[in-house]
Amino acid sequence: MAHIVIVGAGTGGMPAAYEAREALGKEHKITVINATDTFQFVPSNPWVGVGWRKRKDITFPIRPYLEKKGIHFIAKPVTRIDAANNRLELADSQSVDYDYLILTTGPKLAFDEVPGSGPEGHTVSVCTVEHAERAYEQYQRLLANPGKVIIGAMQGASCFGPAYEYAMILDTDLRKRRIRDRVPMTFVTSEPYIGHLGLGGVGDSKGMMESELRSRHIKWITNAKVTKVEAGNMYIDEHNDNGEVIKQHVLEFTYSMMLPAFRGVDAVAQVEGLCNPRGFVIVDEVQRSPKYRNIYAAGVCIAIPPVEQTPVPTGAPKTGYMIETMITAIVHNIEEELLGQQPTHKGTWNAICLADMGDSGAAFVALPQIPPRNVNWFKKGYWVHLAKIAFEKYFLRKMKKGTSEPIYEKYVLKALGIKRLKAKEKELEHS
Repeated sequence: MAHIVIVGAGTGGMPAAYEAREALGKEHKITVINATDTFQFVPSNPWVGVGWRKRKDITFPIRPYLEKKGIHFIAKPVTRIDAANNRLELADSQSVDYDYLILTTGPKLAFDEVPGSGPEGHTVSVCTVEHAERAYEQYQRLLANPGKVIIGAMQGASCFGPAYEYAMILDTDLRKRRIRDRVPMTFVTSEPYIGHLGLGGVGDSKGMMESELRSRHIKWITNAKVTKVEAGNMYIDEHNDNGEVIKQHVLEFTYSMMLPAFRGVDAVAQVEGLCNPRGFVIVDEVQRSPKYRNIYAAGVCIAIPPVEQTPVPTGAPKTGYMIETMITAIVHNIEEELLGQQPTHKGTWNAICLADMGDSGAAFVALPQIPPRNVNWFKKGYWVHLAKIAFEKYFLRKMKKGTSEPIYEKYVLKALGIKRLKAKEKELEHS
């Protein structure tokens, strides 16, 4: 019997547990370890930040759903990974041994890299449901005392979509309340241009997103490096394409939501030879650590180089479906190893993204996510707003039901040319 341990129970860890339980024999034990006992659907956090969702709408207790599938669950933080001895140490001195380890921890939020930023400083965040709830508390103060707003993403950030979403959702909510005219808004981002998204753009994302910001009277500063934040003031160096500072801004604000850069979580980052200098797990083409051959990793916690060098550092996002392709590959690779074979499965890293804009939305398909791409598609419309709402309900139901990829989802995406796994060499020869 092998013991497969999954650290992290988010949009990567939960599907990993369900897929592993379905694919591997019942003689193998599967354990999920998570710092909290609650699953949260992170893509809905921008809605929580304006009061359009409550915590209860996007969270549920993990234990009953995993245990119903025969998956063991431990709700405790991992404090140390003893990779040499295949052991995890937990917060209360408990230890857990593993044969295979799957890391889906997500990131550590690097607010400390910009003095004065973050929930403990002078800006808010929508990276967690707790942060989004605090953002809503601060937003209510803005409603009572309207003033200038700054939304955006710090240097080194890799997840730009929620910043755009929150800016548009905030704009929509303020217009509904008839006070948008009293709230000047500026979008501040480390991207070299609007719509870059850490992906070098997707389709006509630049033109379409610039048009969207103009139509909503949202000014912007790109190639922006935030040097510090004080109460009511944000200090920003604006760079040119050569990385030279061309203007220094001091923007006043009453309310600001800025996404931070990410680092690897401490327990993972501290394992010698596992991670890059930022604490992200180094993986090979089959999602496995080159040094620790029984450790796999997927999602935001893995090291992916930027798609291109930018004047102000930006990272490459790891979107939801891209993460699911990694998970599927990992589970099949562990299955092969248990059969005494070498792992061969590789995720396609295809990306499908639905971004809400409050009263509209933007969708893109990038196959694969990192260019050059076979498909490079970006569209806007009210249908995306509706699709995002539907997807929220669908994914939460899927996670409660314990199915990572329902059969109808698989065949609908297949009909669109979107697959989770890359074809093997023999399949390519006959295609």
